Amino acid sequence: MTPELVFLIVNGSVIPFWLLLAILPHWGPTQFLVHSVAIPLLLGVAYAWFLTQGLGVEGASFSSLAGVQTFFTDDAAALAGWIHYLVFDLFIGAWEVRDARRRGISHWFVLPCLFFTLMAGPIGLLLYLVLRFALSRGGWLVIEDNA
Repeated sequence: MTPELVFLIVNGSVIPFWLLLAILPHWGPTQFLVHSVAIPLLLGVAYAWFLTQGLGVEGASFSSLAGVQTFFTDDAAALAGWIHYLVFDLFIGAWEVRDARRRGISHWFVLPCLFFTLMAGPIGLLLYLVLRFALSRGGWLVIEDNA
């Protein structure tokens, strides 16, 4: 399989799980599929394979910006980097949903955070953390603590 084909497969493979998080976050199959290790495990195998394929790029390293840029000139290495983003963004999105449920935060408030976590991971996480603080006892908006 070419890196381009694998890119299309892995890119499309995470969308159903994001939709489950957004539409049916507390449904049993969502809990099993999204919050289990299955997706990170499957994508992790692909990640490991393509990472090892891209490690031989001349001048590539993780110790300088130029080295990282060189690393990503290789299709296999760039694909490994993309899979890295997909796995971690989905992991963070699943955590946001679990954490919001534990804290009694309405899923409607979490939806924009999920969108931004999918599209620009750290921004979505930042938005969720701001939301979480705003709705906590120490924040400027307080929700009822069910604990």
